[in-house]
Amino acid sequence: MLGTVLLLLALAKPALPSPAGVTSRRAEALKRLLEVFGMEDPPAPPAHFKKPPQYMVDLFNTVANADGVTKNPDILEGNTVRSFLDRTHSKEMRFLFVLSSMAKNEKILTAELHLFRLWPRVTDGPKRHHFCQVSVYQVLEKEKPDTPGGKKLLAARLVSLQTSGWEVFAITPAVRDWTEDESSNQGLLVTVQGLGGSPLDPPPLQFASGRDHHESKKPLLVLFTDDGRRGASLPTGGFPDLKPQAPDLPAKVPVPKPAGSRSVRSLDRLQPCQRHPLSVDFEEIGWSGWIISPRGYNAFHCKGSCPFPLGENMRPTNHATVQSIINALKLSEGVSSPCCVPDKLYSINLLYFDDDENVVLKQYDDMVAGSCGCH
Repeated sequence: MLGTVLLLLALAKPALPSPAGVTSRRAEALKRLLEVFGMEDPPAPPAHFKKPPQYMVDLFNTVANADGVTKNPDILEGNTVRSFLDRTHSKEMRFLFVLSSMAKNEKILTAELHLFRLWPRVTDGPKRHHFCQVSVYQVLEKEKPDTPGGKKLLAARLVSLQTSGWEVFAITPAVRDWTEDESSNQGLLVTVQGLGGSPLDPPPLQFASGRDHHESKKPLLVLFTDDGRRGASLPTGGFPDLKPQAPDLPAKVPVPKPAGSRSVRSLDRLQPCQRHPLSVDFEEIGWSGWIISPRGYNAFHCKGSCPFPLGENMRPTNHATVQSIINALKLSEGVSSPCCVPDKLYSINLLYFDDDENVVLKQYDDMVAGSCGCH
């Protein structure tokens, strides 16, 4: 967290005109910040305006608040959710999702096929169906999927013909096959049959395709993955209280009135350890073209002194209390007073377009100082 704070402070606007070396320093800081977000280079913004899938927007709003700070840490399975749109744009119920943007170190936890069920066709005759059987197959032989060994069943269930809406099918085994061997990705096949497996011609049920229907109803593959990245072992919590932290001043530490000769820095040292705002503006950094949400967030940083005696409002560790006593009594040379550092950290979530213009939701640990203490 300390390294991240230093990077963010380096990116802040200088108060005076920049020296010649600031450009290279800023570039280096941006490179390091990309590493914090697990990237080598920033993704290119979409060539044309592109609306993210509503499912991904809703998921972001469920997991995070408006600033991207995690409010429900137990919702996501893993730390990454990737979405892919169908590339076939076919009227037939064949679907193909290209997973080239997947990182090699990502572990597939769950894979879901999201299909929008259209209102059923009105059928003629006295016999009307109330349910049908929908089956999802992994295609093994692209040219001959209906031959023996041409496809493998992934999921099947009864679907009502009385309503419309989203249907979600678990297809994890197929996606794991595709990530192990990219050439094995021959797509998916969806069939609609009667209750006994009898063919229905024409099928009373249709799913929205990627070609003829609204953007919000396009077929979607959603992957829940984990890249193995974890933060420090500081305490984390549920929904954080992001009101500025302002502990009471210790009774025995007088705070003098500011004098004209005193620098701001010297006055800061007299203030007790507390949390201060640290705004991260993605537009100012130059990342607003590919980050969908949030537009920025408050990382906060810790600043202030840890004077003897340390009160409970300083949230000191036992070690910090002992160090403070040793420092105050000069019992050992070279022992400084405790430092004001974060003692609780929160994760943030980014919703963004990757290099292939797929929408990704990713959670990053230890990005916001939740509170400060003397350690």
